[in-house]
Amino acid sequence: MNILAIETTCDETAAAVVTDRLEVVSSVVASQDDLHRRFGGVVPEIASRAQLERIMPVIDETLRQAGLSPGDLDAVAVANTPGLAGSLLVGLVAAKALCVALEIPLIAVNHLQAHIYACRLAGTSEAGTSEEDGRPDVFPCVGLIVSGGHTSLCRCGGPLDFELLGSTIDDAAGEAFDKVASMLGLPYPGGPAIERAARGGNPDAHCFPRALLKDEGRLDFSFSGLKTAVRYAITGPGRGDPAKVALSDQQVADLAASFQEAVVDCLVGKAFAALRRTGLRILCTGGGVAANSRLRQRLDEEADRQRVALHVAPIRLCTDNAVMGAIAVERLRAGLFEDLDLDVYPGVVRGASGPSKATP
Repeated sequence: MNILAIETTCDETAAAVVTDRLEVVSSVVASQDDLHRRFGGVVPEIASRAQLERIMPVIDETLRQAGLSPGDLDAVAVANTPGLAGSLLVGLVAAKALCVALEIPLIAVNHLQAHIYACRLAGTSEAGTSEEDGRPDVFPCVGLIVSGGHTSLCRCGGPLDFELLGSTIDDAAGEAFDKVASMLGLPYPGGPAIERAARGGNPDAHCFPRALLKDEGRLDFSFSGLKTAVRYAITGPGRGDPAKVALSDQQVADLAASFQEAVVDCLVGKAFAALRRTGLRILCTGGGVAANSRLRQRLDEEADRQRVALHVAPIRLCTDNAVMGAIAVERLRAGLFEDLDLDVYPGVVRGASGPSKATP
């Protein structure tokens, strides 16, 4: 069975063909980094217009690489929550049009659940493998989703059974990376730029705050104060403009390393606090920031120390992509599909991806 998965939650236009055995037949991602670089972050209106321009060429190329025609598809899956409203609508409308024309089922995908499901596509695990398909058996687990738009912790009883435990109360971690990179005169996207700069820096050069880290009763994150602390470290207290402050390469490296370490401390600390609270012994991590090598290193060290099974999504599946839309196979197995009045839900949906119904 061939499923076309579509991902347009933010600024990547992506499509993939996956089978009901979780085999990836083809995958295409069109990035918008060049469009947003001069703004230092994603501009929603620009993102949605670019999605509209690219969605059909991306789908066409995905089918071409798979050696398939539209008539060879058995279902279409599309991410409809959470994300930017305009971007989500582009993907959803394209998916509905294909389903109507081809008379095949429509499957909704929760973007956050898909980021965690990407861990199941990695192929390695300390926790054993599923008897059904030989892939990592990662559930139940604590899921840490960390990206440009989301920083959340979930209790994941299964691929479609998510309970939100905590999330950021202000900036997401990836957004903070972008904003701090801009302050330091580093290019967009900020995550990779700060990671590169931090390699030559001292993570102890600046004592930046770790908001909420010591409060084990709360599994939320906060990065706004950290961002402000970096600004004051550059300009001094007040309303100075970081862009007008000349920093040496070593100063930039030290600031980047100290900032990165503060973010990583918060992510690792809260993730393992969630494990202690839930009593679970498996941690799964996905999202763009999960590609950060320092975060991956610290998670691995702490998992080894606490004898926790750790699954981190492969780097190629950390940033937004449609392969992780293979979670649609789980909804298909559960007999769940969507009516054509399916809507987008830009905010975080705590349960399933909007209304669904079971097949008769």
